[in-house]
Amino acid sequence: MFLFFPAGLCTRHVSCDYSWMSADLSRREARRAQLVALGLLAGEAADPASVLQRLAAVQLDTISVLARSHELVVFARMGAVESAAIESAYWAGPPAVAFEYWYHAACVIPVEEWPTFAFRRAERRARGRRWHDLENAGSACASVLAQLGARGPLTAREMGGAKLGGAWWDWSPTKVAAEWLLDVGEVVCTTRRGFQRVYDLPERVLPAGLLGVSMDRETAVRRLALRAAVALGVSTMADIACYVGLPRKDVADALTDLDLETVAVEGWRDGAVAAPEILASPAVYNSVRAKPPMISPFDPLLWDRPRVARVFDFQQRLEAYVPKPQRIHGYFAMPVLAGDRLIGRVDPAREHGMLVARRMQLEPGIGAVSGAAAIAAALREAGSWVGARDVVVDVSEPTELVRLVSQRL
Repeated sequence: MFLFFPAGLCTRHVSCDYSWMSADLSRREARRAQLVALGLLAGEAADPASVLQRLAAVQLDTISVLARSHELVVFARMGAVESAAIESAYWAGPPAVAFEYWYHAACVIPVEEWPTFAFRRAERRARGRRWHDLENAGSACASVLAQLGARGPLTAREMGGAKLGGAWWDWSPTKVAAEWLLDVGEVVCTTRRGFQRVYDLPERVLPAGLLGVSMDRETAVRRLALRAAVALGVSTMADIACYVGLPRKDVADALTDLDLETVAVEGWRDGAVAAPEILASPAVYNSVRAKPPMISPFDPLLWDRPRVARVFDFQQRLEAYVPKPQRIHGYFAMPVLAGDRLIGRVDPAREHGMLVARRMQLEPGIGAVSGAAAIAAALREAGSWVGARDVVVDVSEPTELVRLVSQRL
């Protein structure tokens, strides 16, 4: 069986009874532990590929403001990295280095996890449908497989069209068939063209050593739960379940047999588990200077809004799908991380070669001067990364924030 577990997990087994425990970690230490584990505090990643390995999955989304979200995830951890380097870390090959599949949402996942998701592919096949009706998809599936076999890797558009002409979900039979085949593992996506999925046959693009490798559901769930626990550093059962998109009961069962530390965190209602190598990091207990990055709303740090509220005392909300008059923070408001705090938000845009901060806000209790310095530093680095010839600011709360940030750009 092909297995990869992060090194260093060699302490006591998890106990599910937390009632006897006193607080092992302060709220701030737990917050820092998550930032260390997620690669946002203490220790810059060596390359984009190591970012993907560390996080276990990177969410994909069509929205592009400063850049696509999967690029913003790397930018927050490494600073200015060329787009080509990020793309090759996700979609190089053949043989493939990663593939796209359903994690908590649509994500790019390290290719060694292909056997891990066999149970999820089987469950989707057993369900017999996805969002679209598959009643008449048989001939379309056969056509997709035949075209891929004869012509090589193709997008849905190249196979006859992805849409029927309506809204974005008004898919053609070809697109429905291609996505169903992706769900059940008869095709795979390991690269993109123009941000369109390129479908291919697994035997042609996946490493030969992964083909035909089986992993039972119990083993796969344990593996996914462990990788999520390590990616989060310190987490509750609910945190892990949300991170990887598993039922809480499955995670509870898996946690009874994983080599993780049990901890109690000050102010957390539920007990938690922690990755030992994260608890050993000095950055968990000591202040560490770090550049203040702007964080994509689709960054793993922000996947779980209840976790973000509990750990960072920050109310995260993506307003891209909220009617414009009802937006409070902006279309794609990006939280700004300064040290171990989410100190505010910036809603960025690129207009006429400039990076525009359409709206800026500071969190309650954050000083205007220190907050402005952090936001300005984050905007300068983002502007340099995207090649903006200037950075300008618009609306802010408090209103003096425009002046203070502008003075520091």
